[in-house]
Amino acid sequence: MAKKHFKAGDILAPLPAVMVSCGDKKVKNIITIAWTGIINSDPPMTYISVRKSRYSHDIIEKTGEFVINLTTETLAKKTDWAGVKSGRDVDKFKELELTPVKAKNLSCPMIKECPVNIECRVTEIRELGSHDMFMAEIVGLNIDEELIDEKGRFMFENAHLISYVHGEYYGLKSKPLGRFGYSVMKPKTKKRIAREKRDAVKKGGTKK
Repeated sequence: MAKKHFKAGDILAPLPAVMVSCGDKKVKNIITIAWTGIINSDPPMTYISVRKSRYSHDIIEKTGEFVINLTTETLAKKTDWAGVKSGRDVDKFKELELTPVKAKNLSCPMIKECPVNIECRVTEIRELGSHDMFMAEIVGLNIDEELIDEKGRFMFENAHLISYVHGEYYGLKSKPLGRFGYSVMKPKTKKRIAREKRDAVKKGGTKK
C-alpha cells in the first residue's frame, strides 16, 4: 500500500491517558496528561510535558513533585473533564468526586479511585517550546491489592486501563499478544507458563 507524506507532527500513538495530581497542604489540582512515558530504568524515571499556561505548571514547578495516576474505562469521562477544565476555576477533586489521599513519599495527593499511583520527584525542567518537560525520579508505587496476584505479579490486564490516540480515548480490552521475549521463548518455558495459567484458573481465575 502506498504511503502519503505529511509535515512533522505529534502523531505518536497510542499514549497513556493519565490524571496527574499535584499540590501541597494549601492547594491541590488534577491535570490530564498524554505526553508522558518512561525515560530510564535505574533509577526509574519518567516525565510529563505541560504547557506554561496550565494551572498545574506553576504548582509542579514550585513543589517539585507530582503523582501520575493511571486511569480506567470507568474513569474516562472524569479524565477528559479534568483535561478541559481549569483548576483556577474549580476544585477538580470536589467536582469529580475523586478522593485525595496522601502519598507516602510526597506532600502532594494521590487519587484514591485510580488503580495505580506513581509518585514522582522532579529532577530537571526542560523548556522545549509549546511545553516544558518535567523529568522526574519515580520514588514510590501504589497499586490496588486486587491487581496483585499471590506471586506478586501486577495484573494490569484486569485494570481496564485506557490510552489516547489522536484525540480519542480507547480502552485496552484486547488480550495480550505475548509477553516480553515470547518471540524467542523456549518450548519448555511456554509449557511452564501455560501450566501456571491453568493452575491459576483452577484456584480462582486470577490470570487470563
